[in-house]
Amino acid sequence: MSDSIDRFFAHLQETAGEILPVTPTGVLRFDLVDDSATTTWFVTIRDGRARVKRTGGDADCVVEMQTADFEGLLAGRSNSVALLFRGVVSIEGDLKLYLLFRRLLPKQADSGNPEPDVGVPVRRERDGIRLHEWSSVFYGNMFMISGQDGNAEAGPTVPLGLFFFDTRFLSTWRLSVDDQPLASLSVDDVRSFESKFALVPGRPAHYVNTTTSILRHRWLRENLEEEITLFNFAPEPVRYTVRLDVGADFAEIKEVHDGFHRQRTVTSTVDQDSLRLHYRRQTLHRETVISSSQPAHIDEQGFTFTVTVDSHGTWSTRMRVLTLVRDLHQRDLRERLYSSTTRARAEAGREIDTIVASAPRLRADHQGLSEAYECSVRDLAALYYQGLNFAERLPATGLPWSMTLLGRESLVSSFQALPFLPDRAVNTLRIMALAQGARHDPFRAEQPGRIVQESRYGESAAFDDSPEAADFGAVDTTPWFVILLDEYERWTGDADLVRRYEVEARAAVDWLDTDADPVGTGYVWSDRRDTRAGPVNESWRSSAEGICFHDGRLAPYPHAVCEVQGYTYDAKLRAARLARRFWNDTALADRLEREAADLRERFNSDFWLPDRGYYALALQTDGTPVDALASNVGHLLFSGIVEPARAERLVGHLLGPALFSGWGVRSLAATEGRFSPLGQYTGAVWPWDNSIIAWGLRRYGFKEEAARLSTALLAAGRYFGGRLPGFFAGYDRERTRVPVPYRFTDSPYAPSSGATLLLLRVLLGLEPYDDHLAVDAAVPEEMGQIALLDVRGRWGYADALGRGRRLRDQHPPPS
Repeated sequence: MSDSIDRFFAHLQETAGEILPVTPTGVLRFDLVDDSATTTWFVTIRDGRARVKRTGGDADCVVEMQTADFEGLLAGRSNSVALLFRGVVSIEGDLKLYLLFRRLLPKQADSGNPEPDVGVPVRRERDGIRLHEWSSVFYGNMFMISGQDGNAEAGPTVPLGLFFFDTRFLSTWRLSVDDQPLASLSVDDVRSFESKFALVPGRPAHYVNTTTSILRHRWLRENLEEEITLFNFAPEPVRYTVRLDVGADFAEIKEVHDGFHRQRTVTSTVDQDSLRLHYRRQTLHRETVISSSQPAHIDEQGFTFTVTVDSHGTWSTRMRVLTLVRDLHQRDLRERLYSSTTRARAEAGREIDTIVASAPRLRADHQGLSEAYECSVRDLAALYYQGLNFAERLPATGLPWSMTLLGRESLVSSFQALPFLPDRAVNTLRIMALAQGARHDPFRAEQPGRIVQESRYGESAAFDDSPEAADFGAVDTTPWFVILLDEYERWTGDADLVRRYEVEARAAVDWLDTDADPVGTGYVWSDRRDTRAGPVNESWRSSAEGICFHDGRLAPYPHAVCEVQGYTYDAKLRAARLARRFWNDTALADRLEREAADLRERFNSDFWLPDRGYYALALQTDGTPVDALASNVGHLLFSGIVEPARAERLVGHLLGPALFSGWGVRSLAATEGRFSPLGQYTGAVWPWDNSIIAWGLRRYGFKEEAARLSTALLAAGRYFGGRLPGFFAGYDRERTRVPVPYRFTDSPYAPSSGATLLLLRVLLGLEPYDDHLAVDAAVPEEMGQIALLDVRGRWGYADALGRGRRLRDQHPPPS
């Protein structure tokens, strides 16, 4: 055993006081292996402290790894999550304890791979296909996208195929009959995880009188299963050759998104009843196993069935695809973890139905609102995944690019959905607290108290080629954590949860005053992050073009983005309320209220552009304002940092012709040098962004404007079947008459689903007030009546009613 490991465990008990949250608790056993022996340490975590022994009995979590790997973890050269996915750690039991143990590691780290990206990725242009042109199913963070015929033939930059844990386990899944391709008659999207394809052989012009048809019934749970049924309606038996071509390239979803392609060597193994596709890189091993319920000739490229079907008879086979992520002992990681349970298809459906049934019931005259509400609630109920070891499900963000944990998006969508699906907030707060930053690791932008933004499971994350295993590169997730924690208590009255996360909330507030302000000006600063797809900044406008001047020049780094200062102001006021009411710390409450008041005063002085009548998009370190007009200024109304006397001018910009497209507020005004209606952050309309703006309008008393924005977005949603995408093009409504979709954006997308719910809250004016639900409806006349029944909260259950009427705005001061 090395001296560094001995010293670490010897001093652990002395240095662990008041470092740890009160949950989770339990016993970890570390089995550290070298060439000669295995050394064991027991760490008991309880009451916010860690106690160390060399011997012990049963453990809640058993961690096995090589001594050298543990030394690398202590030295900061490795990340605990990346080690797990690299296949050098074996864990049995409760993974939460292993993740909590991160807080006890030495604080300094730099875990980047000194030799990243084995092989040179080739940059390619991404295909311009749109999601609605394809068929998709998803369950947890496993999803499959195929053509309308059920086939997937993926190129390097096209997100077709079967993905699991950010990796494509099937890139080819092509069915043919007698060497003929299949034409689609219909696609039935039964549920989010289940689809049926009705098909016939041949091209569309040739199948009118066909006597053969095929049904593909596909569903996901922990695995992919597909039942292929062949129907023979001929007057005599027919002999068929059914071929299923399969393949896997094990590409990462981020590679596909960013237009990169890394060459990988994939090997095939043919067993008696299955085909196995393997990819290995050092200790990392990913495997796809395909099997059939019927006999087949199996080769390295797929399955061939030669069958004779009687007249008016059928033949079927069930294909099963396993996606395996191997650990240190070549077991699938999920085999030994507590929550790894297989759900039947019916159980998976019941689980989603139960969540949907728990939401308030909506009765609305406006068909678009009813359609969007039903779709949004069902999508949010389905956008979850189990991870590896969490008994509670974790929030996923969107299909296809974001079917994983994203901090900002999870926090925002949980806030939006609070009156409707409060359990989403519980799950989000729990994982954000558990994954909170504990070290100073510049590679990941990790800092103590900072809330994680992205957690990926692919090859690049496993080998620290990129920081995505635990990437903290966002400046708005940390204040959003505090905002959601407070808002959750205001709605539910769950004081126990607020007390449970006191340590994490205090650490988040401390981060806002320390590492978040390296310039020392009292603002939260966003810095540049370099990725293989190019530089990004740490706000939600993550594109390098997202923060720009009016004339189109890009703003240098670092910069203080305007809405982040608003979030910080809001978070400090909310943390002050929690400190005074639940943490018994009036001194902290008083200090935070003073700091918030000072921030508001300085912000309104430094960011306001009097000749423009709006706030600067950002501030440079020398105090120079970045003067582009962007949707971000609407978030300032949401946070309450805007001086009431300035609100009306701000609202005039938000709903003026430069920002408001008729479908929603653009991310960048049409008057700005970098404006493009197709630019994600330079002109597109983001529904979640607009929902935050709508709530801000409502907060400052602009009910008519809030309703106008809400109805515009709901009108756009009807062209997307009630499911708003992540964003859509910012063309003028008068010009295009319909909202223009943007290539291949996430849909469903949790913050867009949540946008519909927050807009409904805006229209009804829902607000918790002590132990009552306050309702102050402002429903436009054309929307008719809205009734939201059985709204859960600290009051039990309540109904909210609103009747359409002609609105006359009075603009009272903000609450």
